[in-house]
Amino acid sequence: MSAKIIDGKQIAADIRDELTAEVSALKERGIVPGLGVILVGADPASQSYVTAKERACEKIGIYSDDNRLPAETTQEELLTLVAKMNEDPKINGILVQLPLPKHIDEAAVLLAIDPDKDVDGFHPMSVGKMMIGEETFLPCTPNGIIQLLVRSGVETSGAHVVVVGRSNIVGKPVANMLLQKKEGANATVTLCHTRTKDVGHFTRQADIIIAASGWPNTVTADMVKEGAVVIDVGVNRVEDASRERGYRLVGDVDFEAIKEKASMITPVPGGVGPMTITMLLYNTVVSAKRANGVD
Repeated sequence: MSAKIIDGKQIAADIRDELTAEVSALKERGIVPGLGVILVGADPASQSYVTAKERACEKIGIYSDDNRLPAETTQEELLTLVAKMNEDPKINGILVQLPLPKHIDEAAVLLAIDPDKDVDGFHPMSVGKMMIGEETFLPCTPNGIIQLLVRSGVETSGAHVVVVGRSNIVGKPVANMLLQKKEGANATVTLCHTRTKDVGHFTRQADIIIAASGWPNTVTADMVKEGAVVIDVGVNRVEDASRERGYRLVGDVDFEAIKEKASMITPVPGGVGPMTITMLLYNTVVSAKRANGVD
């Protein structure tokens, strides 16, 4: 029996509908959530991603202050713009699209963002609060993963979750979030990475596998126990001469084989991907409510 497909597009759409209603209610009180977006350079993937964020803001009624800067923008100029957004009451969230050009220190830029407007959840203060379980902005992709699990009825409390990948953007934060003593967490977590000996030894014990390695077929069917839930975070291009564009997108797991063993699985595309921008919008609305004393 094939696994149930966890439809990230539909879950993201449901959350965006909820946010649209919430933004409408805030506007009746004279509150318009605002997101400041900064893109430095002309990286095609970053441009596409920022454009998608702009459209998403418009669709649910969030004000978007978009700043597309040339690649030669200096670090000082960028920090000046961040400082301006920190002081702007119309801006509730600040997003600096990564990666930045090599001559700019990403850590210095992220540190300059007001933690109260850190809707990406990358500021060291946000990360520290997340680690100790205090209320803060949670990073968007990891929070999106947890929302997929919760809204799909997957029980995390007491479950053994194996995370494959230790990036600061996905692997480390999602492992930490699932350890917390709260709803949608309370899991026992194993974190595997490139130096883990026999990753399959751990994944075969997992009730839930979160694959975020950045490589196709990192997790194969023989590494998954019957009935496990598999969340595939990866987005990889593989050559495919049968496609007009010459490639197709795949995740980090062998989807076709694993879906015959798993109880639930996310597809690529259409699984985790749609959740990332959605949780950015969610954080921006939360920030606007906090700034205006709205519960």
